[in-house]
Amino acid sequence: MTFQRILVPVTNSRADKEAVKLACRLAKQDKSEIRAIYIITIKRDLPLDAQIESEIQKAEDILAQTEKVAKQQNCKVDSEVLQAREVGSAIINEATEGEADLILMGVTYKKRFGEFSLGNIVPYVLKNAPCRVILYHQIPNSIEV
Repeated sequence: MTFQRILVPVTNSRADKEAVKLACRLAKQDKSEIRAIYIITIKRDLPLDAQIESEIQKAEDILAQTEKVAKQQNCKVDSEVLQAREVGSAIINEATEGEADLILMGVTYKKRFGEFSLGNIVPYVLKNAPCRVILYHQIPNSIEV
């Protein structure tokens, strides 16, 4: 299986770094393009194009870190900050419009009501993705290398 366009949504989680490294390994193998996105969630009482400087700066810092990780892997990543009401649908729209062959998402260990939970975004992406999806699951309390 080859992937020409890999979409990597980042959230500033511990799993992002390893997900980007994995995307780079896959990209080198297939000479693929990697696109990293950070999505700022805009509340419904604000216009969708609202400029929230603190959130934009945070997003740009996270994407700069993503690009740094990719550069350490001798890999190039195009990145973009997006604004949306719903993160899951924004990921699906980006994958569709960008004709992604793969969505690669880092997933951290979360508990809800004492049980492991993927939250709402990951199941939405898995259900609606127009392409393959790989989840990189961060082991709880793992030591970063």
